[in-house]
Amino acid sequence: MRVSEISSSSVVTVDVEASLADAVGRMLEAGVGSAVVTDDGAPGGIVTESDVLDAAYRTDDPLSEIPVRKAASAPLVTTGPSASVRHAAQQMRKNDVHRLVVVDGLDVVGVVSTTDLIANFAAIREDERRHADAEYDWLTREDVR
Repeated sequence: MRVSEISSSSVVTVDVEASLADAVGRMLEAGVGSAVVTDDGAPGGIVTESDVLDAAYRTDDPLSEIPVRKAASAPLVTTGPSASVRHAAQQMRKNDVHRLVVVDGLDVVGVVSTTDLIANFAAIREDERRHADAEYDWLTREDVR
């Protein structure tokens, strides 16, 4: 199964100079838990619900006074839409992140999260089983022996 099959195509972006209040407003409006942070239009980080809570707790300042750049996680961990879901899960584990930004070249085309992996677990497992069965069938063909 490919990342493009389970990733969200609803991507919120926010400029690095915006406030966390701006970021949260966009996230709430779109019903998502993260925003890709851009600098001159280029993606460079991500701000998540957890980042917002952490920044608000640490600073005790209003969200309108906290710049996104102070709360965002960087560098951005990305994957391609044609990457396997298994590879995406390995990247998340290796980089200790819960979201990967899906990029096609320089374009942000989606976000895949651990929630997406869990929500699609049954389909991912079935896909893996079919691949294993096909590999077994190929390896045990009579004409190969």
